[in-house]
Amino acid sequence: MLSPVPARPKKEGERPVAAGRPRHALHCELVGCGCPSRTMLELLLLRSASSILRTVLPPGGPGCARKLSLNLRNQQGTRRNVKSSFLTDGQTRSKEPLSRALKLLSPEKVKDPQLDSPEEILWTTRTDGRVRLRKDPSCSEVPYTVHQMFCKTLDKYGNLSAMVYKRQGMWERISYFQYYLLSRKVAKGFLKLGLERAHSVAILGFNSPEWFFSAVGTVFAGGIVTGLYTTSSPKACQYIAYDSRANIIVVDTQKQLEKILKIWKNLPHLKAVVTYREPPSKKMPNVYTMEEVMELGNEVPEEALDSIIEAQEPNQCCVLIYTSGTTGNPKGVMLSQDNITWTAHHSSQAGGIRPSEVQQEVVVSYLALSHIAAQFYDLWTGLQWGAQICFAEPDALKGSLLDTLREVEPTAHFGVPRIWEKIMERIQEVVAQSGFIRRKMLLWAMSVTLEQNLTCPNSDLKPFTTRLADYLVLAKVRQALGFAKCQKYFYGGAPMTTESQHFFLGLNIRLLPAYGLSETSGPHFISSTYNYQLYSAGRLVPGCRVKLVNEDSEGIGEICLWGRNIFMGYLNMEDKTREAVDSDGWLHTGDMGRMDANGFLYITGRLKELIITAGGENVPPVPIEDAVKMELPIISFAMLIGDQRKFLSMLLTLKCTLDPDTSDPTDNLTEQAVEFCQRVGSRATTVSEIVDKKDEAVYQAIEEGIQRVNMKAAARPYHIQKWTILKRDFSISGEELGPTMKLKRHTVLEKYKDLIDSLYQGQNK
Repeated sequence: MLSPVPARPKKEGERPVAAGRPRHALHCELVGCGCPSRTMLELLLLRSASSILRTVLPPGGPGCARKLSLNLRNQQGTRRNVKSSFLTDGQTRSKEPLSRALKLLSPEKVKDPQLDSPEEILWTTRTDGRVRLRKDPSCSEVPYTVHQMFCKTLDKYGNLSAMVYKRQGMWERISYFQYYLLSRKVAKGFLKLGLERAHSVAILGFNSPEWFFSAVGTVFAGGIVTGLYTTSSPKACQYIAYDSRANIIVVDTQKQLEKILKIWKNLPHLKAVVTYREPPSKKMPNVYTMEEVMELGNEVPEEALDSIIEAQEPNQCCVLIYTSGTTGNPKGVMLSQDNITWTAHHSSQAGGIRPSEVQQEVVVSYLALSHIAAQFYDLWTGLQWGAQICFAEPDALKGSLLDTLREVEPTAHFGVPRIWEKIMERIQEVVAQSGFIRRKMLLWAMSVTLEQNLTCPNSDLKPFTTRLADYLVLAKVRQALGFAKCQKYFYGGAPMTTESQHFFLGLNIRLLPAYGLSETSGPHFISSTYNYQLYSAGRLVPGCRVKLVNEDSEGIGEICLWGRNIFMGYLNMEDKTREAVDSDGWLHTGDMGRMDANGFLYITGRLKELIITAGGENVPPVPIEDAVKMELPIISFAMLIGDQRKFLSMLLTLKCTLDPDTSDPTDNLTEQAVEFCQRVGSRATTVSEIVDKKDEAVYQAIEEGIQRVNMKAAARPYHIQKWTILKRDFSISGEELGPTMKLKRHTVLEKYKDLIDSLYQGQNK
């Protein structure tokens, strides 16, 4: 049963450790202060840990349980004074569904679909279609379905904690046995609501156990999981729900429900809406709570669900990932059950994710599950290896993520580059406010550590000075960030700047890149702690293939990929599918790159983003943009312009604070940006002060930084000749950034077309 960790009552005079605590507390943890607030924090952590050990661990519990983490095995009994939850209320371990699971896992049920199916095509554009799997002789594992993967996990990790989530200030747990039973209940509930084969269940909500139950339950019921970004407009939701023929839409709040109510009349396949975090404000026809759906599921016989599960094949579609794209409508990337199960096994294994019999991985789920990176990493990889998934609060990216990381202490963490950059900026702000001696100590520690990690990146033998710096200073910084037990730090979804990589190497945090697309079901290249090369995108996942097309003299060509992880096709888009997949089944990514002698991939830019000037020069924008941000720490985004133009120009945005409620950029500069202004002789504290008044000191400093970048350029055509500062930083709400905060260049070009044109008026350079 559920085993919540009770919150210890706060004693009089004690400081809270949650969001909203005094800034000084974070300051103390980062710089190693010995003041009373730090001592109080340590006592609070120790007392909380002691309380957890007394109340959660059963007598004679596992000796490997970690004192200050939530990586604890679930208890099998019911404890008194445990707050009940509908998720596990009455969820006893019914032997019938579990015995059915083991029966469905029997060897005769696991078969290779290519032994008895006539499919010869490598792609399809129909959700009810089937495809031939791209098998490689070096990795010819027998294909299996999501349900079969879950059954294997039950057999090995059924008693382990699968999910940890917070409700009313209390941590609660769900075991893998409970996870399976709840997924079946949801599956039967969806069938009762009218879910049809090859139709979708669209999920519009923040990461939660209900998101996972809905996704896995959808697959069990023969439907297709389709994620919707919580930031999507009603119009965007309508397009995806219509295109995927959604029978059911799951939402988490009243706000998301209202979006669907506005567009319901335009969705002919929609039969029901299910809510899970906030109940509807009033009773409405065909709108149900998750509790009601589970109750409805009791009316569907177990045998009916089993027959649907047994009929499923690995080469059938079970997930739709909609790519944001740069132009036109989003494309629905169809992923098969084999895409999911094969990639979850092999890509994560190549990245060093460990099965729970070795060590249960602890992961914080906070990035949008509608994106392939988060869904693959949190949901499917977690299920494959029996990881413990800890759900962050909905306001994670507005400030509470740090508190969750500290409480949970993950063993592995994934973030898109912009998230890592925000962490870096926050640390820099705190350090800027610290005393002279402590600031110097941190800078010294980071300096010697960075030098060691750059000169001997793969060596486990560290000089005494480096080990001392880590012990005295850097370990405390990582602990303050919640990374005391973290062993793997991944990133993907966009390029990472050299500045960010160096900053975290200075903290002894090696950021491990993974390269892949929605069309590759996740990573096709990945790094690990034992398989790493600085600035690369990782090495090929075993069983996958790569080739470079139209290589130039430097060995740079278009990256083309092949393997079991390659998608089935774009839903209802035959022309787009033919553009992406050639006759031999190779996926043309549109990314440019090169391979080194050791098999590491280096991304040099996008084929469509490559700037071709009027003089015929091919200019990759990313290296130049990174160089500008490296020279000028006040710059948030730098976007190079110059396609079919006579010279290069650049749009710049300044680093500013974010609105805590909306995460939109404000007019106020960050502390790091203010410090830059003061250093160059400006008193500006807002973006408008700089842009509206064209602050002479700041503009001169930026011009000098641009010139330093130009001096390092290979030739004059690579020089930035004009630049301008925008009044507002790029954002998701402004549509310059995608859901994972990746720059949408085409949108920026359209939005600021008049401003860009003005940079080139009357110029004959």
